[in-house]
Amino acid sequence: MKNLKSIVLGLALLLICGAVNAKPTNDNESLTANHAINTYVDAITRGKLNGLNDVLDQSVKFSMLRGKKVLSFDKKQMMEFFKGDKNVEQACTTSTEIVESNADVKLVKVDMKFDGFTRSNYVTVANTGDGWKITNVYSVFK
Repeated sequence: MKNLKSIVLGLALLLICGAVNAKPTNDNESLTANHAINTYVDAITRGKLNGLNDVLDQSVKFSMLRGKKVLSFDKKQMMEFFKGDKNVEQACTTSTEIVESNADVKLVKVDMKFDGFTRSNYVTVANTGDGWKITNVYSVFK
């Protein structure tokens, strides 16, 4: 009887420890600034869209300077564009550089170097109530 109590107590302890260490599936711990930037880079350079919708803020704005004209797009328009380029690998070299960073906002420059021109994306990532999300992307072609 003493062995049975010890076994039951051990199993209960094991179940409690497992439950305490289990991660909730809807937590925002994975929505870090680095995760948001890496997900964006995967989408624009490799057409990998997994998790992109999660790292884009609902009010995200995409702006693109074309000559002297600024084109602006919202999240829905950009997600439709990304779906058209799904699994398309861009022939470019990509690099990232943190331009500014504090506890609430990061500005990251993502350069995509193609033959003959460079696309620089200035990506703003903000620490929202739902984790770090991309709130603004401004693209310039050189």
